[in-house]
Parts: sequence; C-alpha cells; structure tokens
Amino acid sequence: MELENSILNFSDIYKQHPKHYVAVDCSIFGYEDGELKLLLYPRGFEPSQGKWSLMGGFVQENESVEEAAGRVLLQTTGLKDIFLEQATAFSRPDRDPGARVISMTFVALIRIDIHDKDLVRESGAHWWPVTKLPAMIFDHEAIVENALSLLQQEASIGLIGNELLPEMFTLMQLRNLYEAIFQRTFDPGNFRKKVLSIDLLERLNIKNTTESKKGAFYYKFKKNEPGLRTERIVKFP
Repeated sequence: MELENSILNFSDIYKQHPKHYVAVDCSIFGYEDGELKLLLYPRGFEPSQGKWSLMGGFVQENESVEEAAGRVLLQTTGLKDIFLEQATAFSRPDRDPGARVISMTFVALIRIDIHDKDLVRESGAHWWPVTKLPAMIFDHEAIVENALSLLQQEASIGLIGNELLPEMFTLMQLRNLYEAIFQRTFDPGNFRKKVLSIDLLERLNIKNTTESKKGAFYYKFKKNEPGLRTERIVKFP
C-alpha cells in the first residue's frame, strides 16, 4: 500500500508541471562560388507562415533531439552521416508566439554539389550567402549568429573543409573557404605555412592549372588522422 501511494505521488509530481514542445532548428551551411551559404525555407504554417526560417521541426515521441535533427536533414537534403553538431538551446518563453517551444539548435555542414536539389526545391528552400541573409522568423537570426560563431571556433582549432570542399582542393581554395567563414582575408604565405604545419593534408601529384601559370598542387585530407595540434590555425578571440 505504501509503495502504491509512493507511485501515485510520483505520478502527481509530473502532472503538477507544464508540458512544453521541443523542436530542433538546424543551421545548414554549405560553400559555393566562394561564399559560405545558409539553407533557409519559407515557413509552411502560422504563425509567420511564408517567412524565411531555418530548417527544423518538432521532436517526435520516439526520437532523440539528435535523431530529429538527422531526420530533418535527410528529408531536406537527402544526405545522412554528415557533420552535425549540437550547438545550444533557445528557450525564452516568448520566443515562439504559437506556443511554448524550446529549440535545440544544431550546426550542419554539407557539400552543396552532392545534396538532393529536387528535395530542396520541393520545400521552397534557398541557399543564401551569409553576408546577404533575409529577415528570419522569431529568434532565428540569433540562432544563426550563434551557429556561425561556433563554426568559426571549430575552424580556428581544427581544419574545416573536409565537409564543405570537394575531395581534391588547392590551398588557395581552402584559404578562400576560410576567408568566407571568417569574413576576412588571410596572408597566403602565412596561411599555407600554418595549414601544412599541422600535417593533416596529403599533397597529390595533380595540379590545377587555372590558378597560375605554374599550376597549384591539389591536396586531400589524410584518412584516420586524429587531428591533434598544438596551436590554433586562426586566432579566434
């Protein structure tokens, strides 16, 4: 009898507290034509129907937030097993005028050239340069700012590029990617020295002849490298 009362009391505790919706919002970054881009789509329901939104959705009863984010990416881009990292939670009580929604935010990096363009078109989504983003719903601008800051931190301590560049790339193409991520220029010589010093790239015996008369060697990321380093690639505050 005492055990039954304990179970009932335990159940009553849950009933005393409000229930909230949990959603995921994904900042999906890609790189194309020398620009870092973000995938946005027009929201399909009220409130704020038709306005630009991050790709996201509500977490279902049978999935974790990570699984929900992976589902959103698969449904949106046709890609799975890609770079996906949880960023933070946005939980202001008034952030969504429709209901109390707590959003777990994620950063995803994909190659624009291999995603399913038909899926993107079906959702009305569009790749926007991060320097020319439109107005977005709710607190999505703050979510993107946080995601971009996280991406810059990752790029400062690790070599970002494997998820955004083609399998083969030149050091100039890698530098252009970094300049797009940080929105600043890097000295070519210093960047080359820093990147090669961490020994994560393998030089191929193939040249790109479009960048100079002499040509520039292609590189690729070494496989199964732990990526350990002793200093930052970029000084990020």
